[in-house]
Amino acid sequence: MRRYLDTRDREIFRIAVPAFAALVSEPLMLAADTAIIGHLGTDPLAGLAIASTVLQTFVGLCVFLAYGTTASVSRHIGAEDVRGAMAAGMSGLWLAVLIGALAALLAGAGATLIVGAFGPEAAVGDQAVTYLVWAAPGIPAMLVVLAATGVLRGMQDLKTPLYTVIVANVVNVFLNLALVYGLDMGIRGAAIGTTVAQLGSGLFLAYVVVRAVRRERAPIRPDRSGIRESARAGVALVVRTLTLRAALLIATVVATTQGSEALAAQQVAVTIVSILAFALDAIAIAGQTLTGRSLGAGDVAGTRSTTRRMMGWGVASGVVAAVLLLASVPWLPGLFTSDEGVRHLLVGALVVIALTQPISGVVFVLDGVLIGAGDGAYLAWAGVATLVAYAPLAIAVWLLDAGLTWLWVAYAGFMLARMITLVLRERTDRWMVVGTP
Repeated sequence: MRRYLDTRDREIFRIAVPAFAALVSEPLMLAADTAIIGHLGTDPLAGLAIASTVLQTFVGLCVFLAYGTTASVSRHIGAEDVRGAMAAGMSGLWLAVLIGALAALLAGAGATLIVGAFGPEAAVGDQAVTYLVWAAPGIPAMLVVLAATGVLRGMQDLKTPLYTVIVANVVNVFLNLALVYGLDMGIRGAAIGTTVAQLGSGLFLAYVVVRAVRRERAPIRPDRSGIRESARAGVALVVRTLTLRAALLIATVVATTQGSEALAAQQVAVTIVSILAFALDAIAIAGQTLTGRSLGAGDVAGTRSTTRRMMGWGVASGVVAAVLLLASVPWLPGLFTSDEGVRHLLVGALVVIALTQPISGVVFVLDGVLIGAGDGAYLAWAGVATLVAYAPLAIAVWLLDAGLTWLWVAYAGFMLARMITLVLRERTDRWMVVGTP
């Protein structure tokens, strides 16, 4: 196959392939929890749906720690300023620690209030609170992993995050099985196992980054101006991410009104969507890294050419994902639950999700390219616009009691709106700003 790929393709896949493996491994922690807890019953699985939505919202809002750091580090490296790259990366790491500590405190202390806002049945709410309380201590580690991974991606070191995440997943599955079934700890055991695995991966990746910072003799101590700059640069990406998480939160709230079976099916569907999203995001990671490096070096023509190439690969990846998911619809729900009602609800939702994947492929690529270009302000405004378009669709599903399949049709409309806003931006030159931040 190598002879059919040009230089741009080989550069894209040199980054995308290990990124793909690492990204797919990340949501497998959630998939393992979902499969293990799913066989405990419908109430625990529905409780996990709420708790995991809250946790993913906390972490998702901070994804700028990875994306922004990747863009900043790669731009500095493109401009041959390695010490500046390490200083920017260290500021991102300290910011992750500060935000993570605050988020863990909020999630743990406010678990009952947060879960109660979803309005679940009592049994479901108890399960959700239990998982959230025991999973909260892992939030700082998750954010450190994001920031450290961003630094390493900017340095084009994709192997270290990959190996770390693989080990963390193996440990996570082993601990969850031992604690949930071996010690009969139920959903609490799953949360503890995942937290321990996250703490281990966070500490290791932080060590790798600090070692690289020392090698370049960049400052390790907290730099207030650097941390403030990282936070300021992340504001637009937080708004952009908030709109994405708001869409999933709205969907979860609507699913909650449809009963425990629909909420449990929603959890499985979101888990599968997360795995597919992370898989398709591999080319977006290449987009962040290559765009930041080429714009840092002042190569506008190369940026445009590589972007168009990645868009083509995004569509192709989405088609492959769609075919694989459609082929797995008959048996995939059974991996997560034995409840016949939940499995029945999942079939229609998974078909809609599969058909959306080619659109998602384009969305993730252009999202990564624009993040790498530092075009966060546009992404924020575009996110608000697409959320405004999606909310009435989800509300209509709720008012008409249309069911879970139509809830995912509404989400497909959300992804289509995102694609339109991103393609329109890519056709301009306003996002291609050269030089370092």
